[in-house]
Order: sequence, then structure tokens, then C-alpha cells
Amino acid sequence: MADSSKDKFSGSGQINISSSVQSEENSIIFSKMFRNFKSQIFADREFSFFLLVGLCLGLAGGVYNSIFPNYLHDFYNLTEEQRGFLEIPRESAGLAVMFIVAIMSFLGDIRLARLTMILNVIGLFGFVFFAPSYGIMIIWLVIFSLGQHVFMPLTPKIGMTLSKPKDFGKRLARYSAYVLVATIFGNGIVWVGMRILGLGYKPLFIFAAAFYLCAATAMFFMRADKPTQKPPKFIFRKEYMLYYALSLTNGARKQIFLTFAPWVLITVFGMSAPTFAVLSVIISVVSVGTRTIVGQAIDSLGERKVLAAEAVLLVVICLGYGLSGKIFSHAITLVVVAACYVIDASMSVVEMARSTYMRKIAVKESDITPTLSAGTSIDHVVSMSIPTLGGILWAVTGSYQPVFLMAAVIAVINIILTSQIKIKAKA
Repeated sequence: MADSSKDKFSGSGQINISSSVQSEENSIIFSKMFRNFKSQIFADREFSFFLLVGLCLGLAGGVYNSIFPNYLHDFYNLTEEQRGFLEIPRESAGLAVMFIVAIMSFLGDIRLARLTMILNVIGLFGFVFFAPSYGIMIIWLVIFSLGQHVFMPLTPKIGMTLSKPKDFGKRLARYSAYVLVATIFGNGIVWVGMRILGLGYKPLFIFAAAFYLCAATAMFFMRADKPTQKPPKFIFRKEYMLYYALSLTNGARKQIFLTFAPWVLITVFGMSAPTFAVLSVIISVVSVGTRTIVGQAIDSLGERKVLAAEAVLLVVICLGYGLSGKIFSHAITLVVVAACYVIDASMSVVEMARSTYMRKIAVKESDITPTLSAGTSIDHVVSMSIPTLGGILWAVTGSYQPVFLMAAVIAVINIILTSQIKIKAKA
């Protein structure tokens, strides 16, 4: 019995010693991981804060984009024509981007980006608390949209400024991946909030506004850059004409998708906001992979091949939207349209290929921000008009399919333009 007790005591001691050693080893591992994480943040401080901005924007966008289409439908009962017309004031902010960025260029990219975040917060809080009527809501929506649109050309410029030329695609893809992962959580907030907690639209819009405020705070921790040009400055060089043409066709087709793809799912197939949030999660999960793949493809294959592949795929997607209802049953058409919606949304990452293409053909470094801004404004020239035409086409024909067949024609034009891309190697 004594020997047995001794063996048990000895074994227990060995177990305790082993557990203690294992615990100490784990502590050392976690300590090293923390030190490496901490040193990485300090070694790449500005880009780390930029990624934090992306996380906050992803959370905000995940909430806002999941509920906005349903909010318009449930509270204002808009027709297809009214939904298309709403894009005129909403997208007018994008048209003004070129002028705003030029006039405010004395601030530099970081300070101007901070201002856009503040506009997002003001616009969304006004949208929630001070919009008793549809007309007043549009005013707040324009302020919010202005913040979003001015930040669009600043995002790739800031990301490329914080990166080496050989890493442009990879670093922008990393930022985009952070945004998308956060978007998944934003979509999850909508689903949990509406399905489980029974929240309405207003608390969720407040959540989105709070996340925009967090993004603004993170942006204020970034060091302000020095402006590289004298304001005002507008850039229209013949070398950039193809970039502008690509912005035009991309804006036309993209806006048809952004305006009418969710509207089809909501009005034709009766998709609710929580279900829409689940679909948004699927989009975000798929997009995490596509953004990494596209980023690597830009660096290895080049912008021309990436944009050409996107253009061909978009023709197929538009035909799927436009023809599936004539071929399949209502239930199967829903699956096809939802699949096209997921693929289409996950391909938005290819936008960074247009940005890196512009960066590579830039005659001067100081041309980049104003030219990207001009591209955004040109994009929105058609973004204001195409949805209105699409809404009228839908109302006249009584069907959404012709709207997407029109988008397919635009996608074919995009293929032709993409084939003209040539990037000269710089000495």
C-alpha cells in the first residue's frame, strides 16, 4: 500500500510538474506572439491604423448596406421609377468628387479622409434622427453619400502610398480583406438584431453610425501627409483617356447592379432584411477569397488580364440576370439571380485593378489622386442617369429582365475597352 501511495504521489508530482512546464511554455509562446504583433504594429504603424479604419468601415457598411434597400421599400413604398430616380441626388455626390478633391487638396489625403468620415457620421445620424419626411431624408442621404464618395479615390491612393510598388495589389487586397471580414460581422449584427433581438431599423442605423465614428477616430491617429500639389488642380491628359472610358462603362454597369439587383430580390422574390443579411455574409465570405486572388493576380498577371477576365464574367452574369426568368421556374430563377448577385458583388474588388492601372500609367505622382477623383466623378455621370433609365425601362416593359440585358451590352463594350490596355515599363 505504501509503495502504491508513493507511486501515486510520484505520478501526481510528475503531472503537476508537466502541467507547470506546459503552462510556462504556453505563456512564453503567447508572450512572443504579443511582442511580434506589437512590433509589427509599430514597424508598420500607419498601415496598421489604415487596416483598423477598414475594419470599422466594414462593420458600418455591413450593417448599413444590409438594411438600406429594405428600409426604402418598407418605409417609403417606392416604385421602380422612384427607386431609379433616387440615384440622381444620391449619386450627385460622386459627380462632385473631382471638384471637392481638387479644391480641398491643400489638406492632403489623410486630412481629407478624416473629413469624409465626419460627413458619414453627420449624414447617418441626421438620417436616423432628423428625417421626418422623404425629402429631408434625401438631404441627409446626400451628405452621407458625399462622405462615402470622396473617400473612394482616397482609399487606393492612401493604400499605395503606404506600400512599395511591387506590393500594391497585395496590400490593397489585404485592406479589402479586412473590410470584408468586418462586413461579415456587420451582416451578423443585422441578422441577430432583427431575428433574435427584434430590433428595428433605427437602432441598426445607429450601430452603423457608431462604427463610422470609430473609423473617423482611427483615421485621426494616422499621421497627416503633406499635399503634393497646389489647389485647385484638375487632370485631363490624353494618357488617361482609356482609364476615364473604363470608369464610364464600369460606372454604368455597376450602378444597374447596385440599384436593381437588390430591388429585384426584395420586390420580385420578397427577400427580407435578415435574409438579405445572410446573403451579404455569403458575399463577404466569397469576397475574402476573391480579393486575395485578385490582388495576387494583379501583381503576377497584370491589370489587363484581370480586367479582361472580369469583363467576360460580367457579360455572363448580366445574361443570367436577364434570361433566367424566361428559361426557368420562379424558384430556380431565384437561385440563379441570387447566385449572380453573389458573384457580381464579390467581383467588386477588381476595382483596385483600375486604380493600380492608373497608378502605373501616371505621368507624375501628383496626378494620381486628382485623376482617381476624376475617374470617380466620370463613373457617377452615368451612375446618376442609368438607374433612372433602368427604372423607366422596367416600368414600361413591366419586367426587370430588359434592364440587365442593357447591362450586358455595356459589359461587352467594357471587353472592347479592356483589350486596349497597354502599360509601358518605366525605366
